[in-house]
Amino acid sequence: MLYLISTPIGNLSDVTLRALEVMRSCDYLLCEDTRQSKILLSHYQIEKPLYSYHKFNEAQKEGRILDDLRSGKVIGFLSDAGSPGIADPGHRLISLAAKEKIPYTVLPGPCAVVAALTLTGWEIDSFQWVGFLPSAESECKKKITEALQYPGITVCYETPHRVIKTLEKISTLAPSRRLCLAREISKMYEEVLHGSANELLEHFQSHAPKGEMVLMIAPTDEKIDFSDLSVEEHVEYLQTTYQLSTKDAIKMVSQLRGCPKSTVYNLIHKTKD
Repeated sequence: MLYLISTPIGNLSDVTLRALEVMRSCDYLLCEDTRQSKILLSHYQIEKPLYSYHKFNEAQKEGRILDDLRSGKVIGFLSDAGSPGIADPGHRLISLAAKEKIPYTVLPGPCAVVAALTLTGWEIDSFQWVGFLPSAESECKKKITEALQYPGITVCYETPHRVIKTLEKISTLAPSRRLCLAREISKMYEEVLHGSANELLEHFQSHAPKGEMVLMIAPTDEKIDFSDLSVEEHVEYLQTTYQLSTKDAIKMVSQLRGCPKSTVYNLIHKTKD
């Protein structure tokens, strides 16, 4: 049996009773980082063999783990914090267990995405989670632009050394958009900031960004009925509003209107010709 065990994202008391019970029953535990997991296990006086399992060694270890599971061993998998497979290792092993028809289950628990959404105080009808934004400048801008067009809340993880650049991009593209940044959730220095990108940038001028962060972008208050725009007008609108290249605007129009990218491309270039 494979148990996917959610662990605290900050406060160690957030672990569930079931998680403690299962960890004590496992033959051994797989950990993203054994040093991090030892902190939790030591706090609750749990002594179990710990083996590292992360994206750099998962391929070489999966065969042995599957053999152990087939033989009837009980194995638990822990990420450093939160739920396994959510911006953390685990999805490959879960997929293999499902394919091999090996019993597995998840122990629900802490998740930074859900906790951060709750802290916004916004009405949450729909949301998308995009993980960490791309590091490449052009890809990051494109992802932010897509988020600004999304009709629900967009949630992403951020780091202290990148958050300023991300806020500067949002400030350029949508200076009045509502944002919420939750920092160090469930820890001693938890902080929830509300405001526009410029307001958050002003805050960080006097408070250096620190800790683990979740950034949320509210849906636009501007309701644009794209059905009133021709495809050509729609592309031009996105180019003008978000300073997109023709290529990126065409791709986004294709996604927003649900039509083939080639159709949009042909209409735009036919118009230019």
